Amino acid sequence: MWVLAQEDALWDSDFAWEILGLLAQGMWTTIQATIGGIIIALILGLLLALGRRAPSRWIAWPTRAVIEFIRSTPLLIQLFVIFFVLPVMSNNVLVFSPMVSLIIGLGIHYATYCSEAYRAGINSVPQGQWEASTALNLSTVTKWTTVILPQAIPTSIPALGNYFVAMFKDAPLGAAITLTGILGVATGIQASTFRNLEPITVAGILFLMVSIPVAIFVSRLERKYRYER
Repeated sequence: MWVLAQEDALWDSDFAWEILGLLAQGMWTTIQATIGGIIIALILGLLLALGRRAPSRWIAWPTRAVIEFIRSTPLLIQLFVIFFVLPVMSNNVLVFSPMVSLIIGLGIHYATYCSEAYRAGINSVPQGQWEASTALNLSTVTKWTTVILPQAIPTSIPALGNYFVAMFKDAPLGAAITLTGILGVATGIQASTFRNLEPITVAGILFLMVSIPVAIFVSRLERKYRYER
């Protein structure tokens, strides 16, 4: 356990170094939740985009309603519903751990945004490609997997990358459902030592060390695909 820092010290380097390991563990928890969430968001988002374009209005309209409803409600409320409300409503059948709840919440919430990125990419495919697929009598599965999606997904990559960064910044909301990610660790250190500067500053630095390289990578993707089409 760390030793309480002197109250009159503005910045205690020894204390900051001592809590670095705990904050790094919290950061790893946050990264794991983000990776799990983006995997769900990418897959579910594509399914939602395809459902919204379904020829049957009984599929397209409910899909659009679900997308708009989830996008219009805060992520924090959705996490509360998944972690606190679902167990009560399901008579303790749907009970998830804090980590699983956060991954599900992030995945579902950002899947709705990813679906719009996919939809924009699909709409950018030239009409001639659709007509050529029809003229060649390609099956629906073949048309989508070999003609449409290979052209649509690269166009969607920059937007999807931005959502990955946004998801990483929202992952600390897991502290609201008792997940000890980096924010939970930082607030725990604050409560135990009554020191605010070091845990918050170190947590912010760790965030920058992860988010800045990802943001640079996303910017390069944007430049690469901006004029490719």
